[in-house]
Amino acid sequence: MAAQPGLQPEPDYTFKILLVGDSGVGKSSLLLRFATGGFEELVPTIGVDFKAKVVQLGGKTVKLTIWDTAGQERFRTLTSSYYRGAQGIILVYDVTRAETFDSLADIWLREVDMYNTVDECIKMVVANKTDLAEQREVSTDVGVQFARAHGCLFVETSAKGNVAVEQAFEELVLKILETPSLLASSSSTFGLKAKQPEAASSCCG
Repeated sequence: MAAQPGLQPEPDYTFKILLVGDSGVGKSSLLLRFATGGFEELVPTIGVDFKAKVVQLGGKTVKLTIWDTAGQERFRTLTSSYYRGAQGIILVYDVTRAETFDSLADIWLREVDMYNTVDECIKMVVANKTDLAEQREVSTDVGVQFARAHGCLFVETSAKGNVAVEQAFEELVLKILETPSLLASSSSTFGLKAKQPEAASSCCG
């Protein structure tokens, strides 16, 4: 039965998701497409943007608080604090700009290691702008190998073409739901207390 307009079920969990990557790779467009279903050619984010969405996955109601960070270096010190408490981190690159792929190892994974405070946070590499196939500089195989080498999930997307955007977020959330320590950490995110499964206290340390 559909929920009445304006009423949202109380979430079982609240997860913090962070989008990182170079400026112009499409982080804001991915977030807009997932959160609203729309697409716009967006100007680079200044500082940090934020959207929330409630999803039903794995038999659970999950509230996602998704933080879209600026890729420009001058905002780097501002965004470092937003890594704290993130259960999921999405590292985005543009398949038509090889330098944005190189930055994942040179900059973004280093920042994740430096600033993230959740030991088992789930990382996902997202290769965006696959609609620009003729301009591609980074192959699927190279992206997959990189993700595997760094213990990350991998999805290729097109925010403009609405290809696999929802799939990317859903795969990340399902992986978080499979990780007991992340379910426990969700209760303290932003001071929000998550509802705990009845059997959790007896099976999980």
